Amino acid sequence: MKKFTFVLFVFLVGACGDNDKSKIDDSLYVTLSTNTLKDKIKGAWAGQTIGVTYGFPVEFKFESTMVPDSYDLPWYDGYLLKTFNETPGVYDDVYMDLTFVEVLERNGLEASANVFADAFANSEFKLWFANQVARHNILNGLEPPASGYWLNNPAADDIDFQIEADFAGIMNPGMVNSASEISDRIGHIMNYGDGWYGGVYIAAMYSLAFVSDDIEYVVNEALSLIPKESQFNKIISELIAFHASHPNDWKNAWQYIHDNWTDTDKGPWGAFDPFNIDAKINAAWVVLGLLYGDGDFGKTIDIATRAGDDADCNPASAAGILGTMYGYEGIPEFWKLGLKEIEDLDFPFTNISLNDAYQLSYKHAIKMIEKGGGNIQDETIRIKTQSPITVPLEVSFMDHYPKERIVLEKNSINKDNNFSFSFNGNGFALMGKVAKKLNKEYVYTAEMHIDGELIETTTWPTEFTKRRFYLFWKYQLQPGDHFVEIRVLNPTEMADIFLETLVLYGDEPLAN
Repeated sequence: MKKFTFVLFVFLVGACGDNDKSKIDDSLYVTLSTNTLKDKIKGAWAGQTIGVTYGFPVEFKFESTMVPDSYDLPWYDGYLLKTFNETPGVYDDVYMDLTFVEVLERNGLEASANVFADAFANSEFKLWFANQVARHNILNGLEPPASGYWLNNPAADDIDFQIEADFAGIMNPGMVNSASEISDRIGHIMNYGDGWYGGVYIAAMYSLAFVSDDIEYVVNEALSLIPKESQFNKIISELIAFHASHPNDWKNAWQYIHDNWTDTDKGPWGAFDPFNIDAKINAAWVVLGLLYGDGDFGKTIDIATRAGDDADCNPASAAGILGTMYGYEGIPEFWKLGLKEIEDLDFPFTNISLNDAYQLSYKHAIKMIEKGGGNIQDETIRIKTQSPITVPLEVSFMDHYPKERIVLEKNSINKDNNFSFSFNGNGFALMGKVAKKLNKEYVYTAEMHIDGELIETTTWPTEFTKRRFYLFWKYQLQPGDHFVEIRVLNPTEMADIFLETLVLYGDEPLAN
């Protein structure tokens, strides 16, 4: 493995051999200069921005398949500025991060989950999957962590917090448990289980990249925070083991993960479908890039991109972690082409530019270092590192297994003001959408009845940022036959309701 060395002085309670310099524990302090810390923070944000820009042309264009080598991915001087100006939505994972950075700056490091949730839910940017389900939950009175819990959020295992957790690691150099604590407060706004673990893991890799230049160590050590019983730990552990025995061919590693894990997505959107927004599988593509990139910045983001699925967020995470490890100055000049042209431009929906992010994260990191038992003297920063503490086990979809995916006729529900179906199982999710007419927003009110009992009354706003991402769902039903009826209480000719897909669950996995 190619190594990149940075200035690092380690002070131990006891002696430490050269072979242990990349490994850290609670007896170990790491000392960095203020300039080194600033450079690493710059590298983190710059790397994330570079990675997401590189991968966005193929985001979800290659579902459960690799992006072919023949597919040309552009990179040239001016491309960053062109993308920033013409396609600002590319930077959703960055401006989501910065939403939480703004809360930390405004409300302090101890800001409560509800404060973060309020800023998140009332933002103006578009959201999808676990984020949008959580937003609707919060706007309708369901606060965190209930807003991200899988019974209230069918997308709980999706990638959402995984792509938004970078800031938690960037502000906690060498302090993985402090990063985990912030991830607990914020990540449970929108995720649970493997979806939450994705954010904890990514943040931990950022944190460790400040104090180690050994990629394999960072990937392995960060996984110590994730319970071994979890599916998330198992998929990453399998990939690490595969790399150890087959270190030279990332495509074989991709195929192994694909063959063994692609069909494990229990979320309604990914069940029986090649579309894959599952956190653990996309996290595997991040690790795939890091391990098989072998320390090369361009090779790493190219592999993380060509793994497919969420092919802009995955290289963003990988490049951000490498950017932290190498520092801004260590990122090859080719990949920083045009970066200075955008560093003073505010990201969409924020008042924060890259230059602002560099400064704010440095400010927050200094506070967290002091809070964690470190100190700053003149131009020297002494960080008290932390040995990873495994977070609690969380399992979404316990005893639930997708058994059937039914594509529904896209007729408006308004004709009968209701929709009903019978099924045998223990849960279901109904996907669809509502759409306004004549540019006038409308809010439907709908009821869900199961076996003759009113279970839930909710709203279906046509306004995109307030929409209910899944129309209805219900889990933990008694296994057996059920009758479900959806009733629209206020039908109108001013809007439409379209039913799309019904996913049914049973309490046992399918035989094949």
